[in-house]
Amino acid sequence: MKMFTNNSLLSKLTSIAAIVFLSLGISWSVQAQEVLTIQQAIERMLQNNLNIKRAVLSVSSAAVDLQQSKAALYPSLNASADNSLSFGRGLNSTTFQVVNQKFYQGSGTLSTSVDVFGGLSKINQIRQNKILLDAGNSNLDKVKNDLILQVVTAYFQVVFNVELLKASKEQLLVAQQTEEREEALMDAGNKTVADVSQAKAQAATADLNVTNAQNQLTISYLTLSQLMEIRTDTNEYSVVAPTIQDIAMAQKVYNVNDVFNSAMAIFPDVKLSGLNRQAAEKGIAVAKGALTPKISFGANLGSSYSYLLAAESQNQHFFDQVSSRFNQGVGLNLQIPIFNGLQARSNVKKAKINYEDYKLQENLTKNNLYKVIAQAIADLRAADSRYSSTLNTFNAQKDAFNVIEQRYNVGLVNSLDYNTSRTNRNKAETDFIQAKYDLLFRSKVIDYYLGRQITF
Repeated sequence: MKMFTNNSLLSKLTSIAAIVFLSLGISWSVQAQEVLTIQQAIERMLQNNLNIKRAVLSVSSAAVDLQQSKAALYPSLNASADNSLSFGRGLNSTTFQVVNQKFYQGSGTLSTSVDVFGGLSKINQIRQNKILLDAGNSNLDKVKNDLILQVVTAYFQVVFNVELLKASKEQLLVAQQTEEREEALMDAGNKTVADVSQAKAQAATADLNVTNAQNQLTISYLTLSQLMEIRTDTNEYSVVAPTIQDIAMAQKVYNVNDVFNSAMAIFPDVKLSGLNRQAAEKGIAVAKGALTPKISFGANLGSSYSYLLAAESQNQHFFDQVSSRFNQGVGLNLQIPIFNGLQARSNVKKAKINYEDYKLQENLTKNNLYKVIAQAIADLRAADSRYSSTLNTFNAQKDAFNVIEQRYNVGLVNSLDYNTSRTNRNKAETDFIQAKYDLLFRSKVIDYYLGRQITF
């Protein structure tokens, strides 16, 4: 008996120690887990996302194109050197006689040229490349903007799934307690097997809901992590849930035209489409330059040297040859395009077609922006109405369930009515959670189009 008591005490102490260590481990895990706000998630995405880094490289490439087009206005300067060793009959560049000897000869030239007039093609190319550089920066802003909306969507999905999992676990706890109560009442002869089976079915359904909620939460964490370009097998961070004030601030009324006019001034998609249209317009001027005459000026300096390899030959000194053969030249070149397979005219026509296409794209971008904003405001109004409705429904179902539960505990309500009321209450809670976060998300979408910083 004493041995049994000692073993029981040891078992209890072991269990207590395990619980303490487990609690400490859980506490340490919670403390070690990073709490990530929505703004921090956006900043991490902006820092790590590879699509943004690719867009940055595109901007750098556009800057190089602009620099190169400016450098094309400068005169060109080239040096060349020719060296040859002749065998057999050949022209002696010293005596200008055909000889049958081995001799070495070399020459060097320094030349320069500059375009005087070329239909302003190079000037227009510079102007076009400046616009394309601005377009590259706008495209970078567009890439960031699109990804920000994706991060906001993913973040809200995580927050929603966190609360959904919490509610599912609470519903499971109630279902398990009900199952235990039903089994105890059956043992006392006050309940039937059918009542216990129904309670078990309710507990199994609640357990499945917890599993589904946990899986959805895991997937939403994975989506958010991938957008931030961080690799993790487990949830190494948690998210911040919005407050009651955030919900109250979300219940605003917006005018479609006001939001659209504000978005037109700041939204990168609109700016990008306008810059692409301007660049295409300059492309027409660049193409037309090929139809005009071109004038270029050139100049060159040169000299040569030769050396007979025969032993009896008398070769003039190297510097004397270079000095005596030194030559200079200048020239003015005029090139008039007459017929080149209609290539230049075809390029002009294609440039005009390209310009018209970008004009349509710009109008399409503006029209789509208006449609999206109108839809977003309509969605916000619908979400606000749904939030109010689900809140009232949840409060009503919660109150009804509390009454049913009290009556069920004293035997005035059967198991079927009790389980039905609890199911209705659980559904109302799930609908309310979904409506709450849908309202918050729709509000942040409007902030996104207004260029506001997304925080809560």
